Amino acid sequence: MRGVSRPFLRIPALTAFVHPCTADAEALREKIISFMNDYDAIISTPVGLIGIRTGGDAVTQIDLNLSPTSEQRAGSRVGAETVVFLQRYFKQGQWSADTSLQLSGTTFQQRVWNRLLAIPAGDVVTYGQLAGELKSSARAVGQACRRNPCPVVVPCHRVVAASGLGGFAGATAGAMSDIKRWLLHHEGVDL
Repeated sequence: MRGVSRPFLRIPALTAFVHPCTADAEALREKIISFMNDYDAIISTPVGLIGIRTGGDAVTQIDLNLSPTSEQRAGSRVGAETVVFLQRYFKQGQWSADTSLQLSGTTFQQRVWNRLLAIPAGDVVTYGQLAGELKSSARAVGQACRRNPCPVVVPCHRVVAASGLGGFAGATAGAMSDIKRWLLHHEGVDL
């Protein structure tokens, strides 16, 4: 129909755009499987499946709340170490990993993420407090937290709003918000 715009489906981290009416379902399924196989490891946790991506000797990305898939054993030393650290965290609530991280982001995002690494389990800071330390704005800090490629490992869940939970991974409600609340409760913080 003329004048009617048709939506396109964008698969995160895939470069292809597929029109829903003409999509080759098998090709799309293969691209999704290929994308999922890019994980060094996939583990089951109390907050759902977590995917670990590595590059060289460093963790590059942690994905939470994966779509239904199955666990996958780590394919590298750093992946295996990260699995052990995450399992300890989910069992004990403490994070004591010396895992190497390779995080892609702006200079400001790097500053925020480095500061997040200094927040101990069981503690929280507000977006405003962090902004004051970094001589920035609470909104900018929130955006850097949202773009954190390694949640849990780089504990953006420990940054909260002045009057409550705040967002997590770009969401202020739903599954991601529930995960943030669970992580904080697991560390002994109740909001």
